[in-house]
Amino acid sequence: MLMYPQLNPVAVAIGPLKIHWYGVMYMLAFIYFVFVGKWRIKLYNHPIITNQTMDDLLFYGVLGVVLGGRLGYCLFYQPGYYLSHPFDIIKTWDGGMSFHGGLVGVLVAVYFVAKKYNTTFFVVSDFIAPLVPMGLFFGRIGNFINGELWGRITTSKLPWMMVFPQSGSLLPRHPSELYEAIGEGLILTLILLIYAHKSRKIGQVSGVFLIGYGCIRFFLEYFREPDAFLLAFAQKTGLSMGQWLCVPMIIIGILILYIATKKGAELKA
Repeated sequence: MLMYPQLNPVAVAIGPLKIHWYGVMYMLAFIYFVFVGKWRIKLYNHPIITNQTMDDLLFYGVLGVVLGGRLGYCLFYQPGYYLSHPFDIIKTWDGGMSFHGGLVGVLVAVYFVAKKYNTTFFVVSDFIAPLVPMGLFFGRIGNFINGELWGRITTSKLPWMMVFPQSGSLLPRHPSELYEAIGEGLILTLILLIYAHKSRKIGQVSGVFLIGYGCIRFFLEYFREPDAFLLAFAQKTGLSMGQWLCVPMIIIGILILYIATKKGAELKA
């Protein structure tokens, strides 16, 4: 059994200026997105996506992730609190970002970029889908450094079980942030890079991403302690808010994959 190391969430402090690790993780995610994206463009000689497209996707994607992720968290998880404390919405350095909200923001960004370059939504979304999970990896590492979103109490004797004193209990818990970093991040990245390595019909990669993320997140939510303000909701419905939000993702992903497989045109890379 391990003890949470009580990591300092502030990476650098210069007078009143503080740079939080959570923000650093987001920066690393954006750097990964653009550099690996341009590497894949060169590797596969993509016929539509260019370096300029990636630069625009980075700009609009950052706006989509930050605005959508934050607003999604406020609306999906604590609407009452943020309606009565609207200025707290901008405090992203304290954590509180929703993947599902960020996904909506990214989808809006993909729509505008696809329209700008006179291509289709799924051509763009298929290309960026394998790049997204590593952003989730960095985000979950940021959650771990912040000491938030810890796992459920467990009687497992596994050596990596961890005590999070900030949870108010000294009982061992699953380090669910690390589970999600591995599952939603590393494993999903590997799945999508392998799947997208061959020519696929337009829309298939996007469908696999939605199904893959939805299933992995749904499963890993069983190891994650529901937020205190949503504990009653989880007990009443039998599923956490994160699991409920994954259900439509999986259904939509299956529909997209089915339609793309039946009717989609094949696109190399």
